[in-house]
Amino acid sequence: MLCLSQGFQSVTVWQKLQLFYQGILENGDKRTDDWLLVYSPLPISSIFLCYLVIIWAGPKLMARRQPVNLKPVLIVYNFSMVCLSAYMFYEFTASSWLARYSLLCQPVDYSDSPLAMRMARVCWWFYFSKVIELSDTAFFILRKKNSQLTFLHVYHHATMIFNWWAGVKYVAGGQSFLIGLINSLVHVVMYLYYGLAALGPHMTKYLWWKRYLTSLQLIQFFIVTIHTTYNLFADCDFPDSMNAVVLAYSISLIALFSNFYYHSYLAKKTKRT
Repeated sequence: MLCLSQGFQSVTVWQKLQLFYQGILENGDKRTDDWLLVYSPLPISSIFLCYLVIIWAGPKLMARRQPVNLKPVLIVYNFSMVCLSAYMFYEFTASSWLARYSLLCQPVDYSDSPLAMRMARVCWWFYFSKVIELSDTAFFILRKKNSQLTFLHVYHHATMIFNWWAGVKYVAGGQSFLIGLINSLVHVVMYLYYGLAALGPHMTKYLWWKRYLTSLQLIQFFIVTIHTTYNLFADCDFPDSMNAVVLAYSISLIALFSNFYYHSYLAKKTKRT
C-alpha cells in the first residue's frame, strides 16, 4: 500500500511538472513563438550547458597547447559586433520614438502592427546577440587568457541569455526596450575598444579610456535600477514579476562591476601611492 501511495504521489509531481512546462510554452507572446530559440527554454538551456562544459573542459584541453592566434577573427568579430550593436541601438530608438513610448510606463504592444513587430524583432536580435557573445568566452580559452574567465564574466554572459529569452518569450517590447537601447549603445563602445585592441600593441596608447568604459557600464545599471524600481511600484500594465527579476539582476551587476572597478583601478592606485 505504501509503494502504491508513493507511486501515485510521484506521478502527481510529474504531472505538475508537465503542466508547469506546458504553461511556459503556451503562455508566451504568440508573435514570437516561431522565432529561433524562443518557443521552448530547452534549446537555450542546452546552449547554456554546452557553455558550462566549454568553460570546464576548454582550459584543460588548452593546458599543453600554444595559444591560438585569433587576430583576424577577433578583428572581424569585434567590429561586426559594433555594427550589430549600432543597428540594434538605432532600431530600439526609432521603434520607441515612432511609437511614442513612455519612459515612465510603457506596456507591451502585443498587436501585429508594423511598429509593434519592429520592436519585437529588435528585441529578438538583442536576445540573439547575447547568444553570439558567448563566443567571447571561447576566444579567451583559445587564447589562454584564463584570468579573464572571472565569475563576473561567466555570470553576466550566462544569465543574459535566460533573461532575454524570457523577455522575447513574454514581453517583447514595453519597458524592456530601455535595457536593450542602453546596453546596445554601451556595447558599441565596448566592442569598439576590443576591436581596436585586437589590431595590435601599437593601439595601446589610444586605449587609455578602458576605465571609463567600466564607468559607462556601471551607469547603465544604475539607470536600469532606477527605471525598474519606479515601474515596480508605479501603476503600470507591465508584469511586476519581470520588473522584480530585472531589479534584482541589475543590483547584482552593480555589486559585481563595482567590485571589479575597485580592484582594477582604485586598489591598484592605492598600492602605487
